[in-house]
Amino acid sequence: MDTIFAEATPPGKGGVSIVRLSGPQARAIAARLAGDLPASHQAGTRRLRDGDDAIDEALVLAFDAGRSFTGDETVEFHLHGAPVVVSRLSAALRKHGARQAAAGEFTQRAFLAGRLDLTQVQGLSDLLAAETEAQRRLAVQNASGLLGKRATEWREALSEAGALLLADIDFPDEDLENGLIDAALERIVAVRESIEATLAGSAAAEIVRKGFQVAIVGPPNAGKSTLLNRLAGRDVAIVSERPGTTRDVIEVRLDLNGAAVSLFDTAGLRDSDDVVEGEGIARARRTAEAADLRIHLSETGEAQAGLLCPGDLVVTSKADLHPGDGLRVSAQTGAGLDALVSEIGERLAQRIAGAGVVAHEMQRDRLARAARHLREAERSGAEFLAEALWQAIHELEALVGRVDIEDYLDLVFSRFCIGK
Repeated sequence: MDTIFAEATPPGKGGVSIVRLSGPQARAIAARLAGDLPASHQAGTRRLRDGDDAIDEALVLAFDAGRSFTGDETVEFHLHGAPVVVSRLSAALRKHGARQAAAGEFTQRAFLAGRLDLTQVQGLSDLLAAETEAQRRLAVQNASGLLGKRATEWREALSEAGALLLADIDFPDEDLENGLIDAALERIVAVRESIEATLAGSAAAEIVRKGFQVAIVGPPNAGKSTLLNRLAGRDVAIVSERPGTTRDVIEVRLDLNGAAVSLFDTAGLRDSDDVVEGEGIARARRTAEAADLRIHLSETGEAQAGLLCPGDLVVTSKADLHPGDGLRVSAQTGAGLDALVSEIGERLAQRIAGAGVVAHEMQRDRLARAARHLREAERSGAEFLAEALWQAIHELEALVGRVDIEDYLDLVFSRFCIGK
């Protein structure tokens, strides 16, 4: 396997730049540049030299194989944060046999070495992309391996059930305890119920990960673009008294009480013979239909026909010109904006309440298929039950990126003294 390197800090000028070197020749290559390396998990300053050329004075950390993120020998160089220094060290590393790492290759090696399962890899990816506190919490939870641990527990319970079934089917003449099928079914039902309970929070978790989508809909000149600009705190959308100014969907990303919110300004909804405006109106409707929440904004306080869903907000605009009761805002004066933001926050809190650890479509699909196989197992005879059980175990193995049946079969012999 190649020895790879990459800059682990964002490129550009800064206080420190970190270059990570990992692979079977990492310590040997690093020693050619830094001389004697610090002991494993220790740090020390070294003058890095490529022949007669002094590259930099750096802090060097070394990790033995099996004790690093990737599982390979790893050396980190903490350099002065200048791009030219990183470039010079990179050239020296190439010269001595290392190659530039591909995107995600360090994490891929950690996965292949068994230091991370697939759910942890996905959690780590989410953590790197997190924009808000809620996303960070969810990503840290998944990067810690919580879903993978649950999958392991489910798999072990199902493997025990499979061992009971195979023992009952394949060794009917042995002196085994009674009620093996019933005991297997108890484990299967318990796992299926646990998986379904975990799936119950998947929609909320995915909203946390991807962000809460809010569409502002209403007739032309209702003040949608002005409201978007006010909530964004900057001029994002063009504001004009001329109807039909907004022709496309405009998106603004906000951090609302620690949660990511994508706010969409849409074209005014009306009948139009203009081809371009008509396309904008069609996009507005598609955006509104796909959103998690719609703000129906108009001067009359009426919702848009055909787009009103439970939990939507119906808001009267231009409150400075149209005083009255209900939720009203004035994007010009700012009146009612705090109340509107508070209402959006409450709707968001309701949607993400009970968010679980399943935040990816692949995870949800794997668990849904596993639960379906277990339901089939509960309704099957003993022979077909074992096959449905194995299919469920296979889905759980795929969930964490590992498909292996050896320990499943070994349980038949380890739990019973068969043939003794």
